Amino acid sequence: MSAAETKPAPGPKKDAVLIIDDEKTILEVFAAALSPHFEVTTAQSTREAEFILHKNPFKVVIADHLMPGGNGMSFLVRAREEYPHMQRILVTGYMKPEMLMRSVNEAALFRYLLKPVELDELIQIVQDAAKAHDTSLAAT
Repeated sequence: MSAAETKPAPGPKKDAVLIIDDEKTILEVFAAALSPHFEVTTAQSTREAEFILHKNPFKVVIADHLMPGGNGMSFLVRAREEYPHMQRILVTGYMKPEMLMRSVNEAALFRYLLKPVELDELIQIVQDAAKAHDTSLAAT
């Protein structure tokens, strides 16, 4: 077996994160930033994300707010009901403060991020959200 064929020893399993955004470029940038730290799965629609969620567990889901064919906030509200320990992060370009507060409460968001998102901040928030998932699960 050559060096190219040897598989690295498996390290600790990375926490799973799902990113939903209709803009492929944003998905790629977020995935590239988070991949060194997490097992990242992407979806370009809420419909695709719902299918993925039924197949795999995730500690954190990051959803864009406004997407054609599905609202990220509505998706996160539904996800809260079905997966209460999974931490939810909303990414939005703009939202009125009263609408934002209602959304935070309805979806029990871990955090919301305003665009443009700083990648260092994104990584830190997702790491904190994964820890919050574990704490939530341990408390049950």
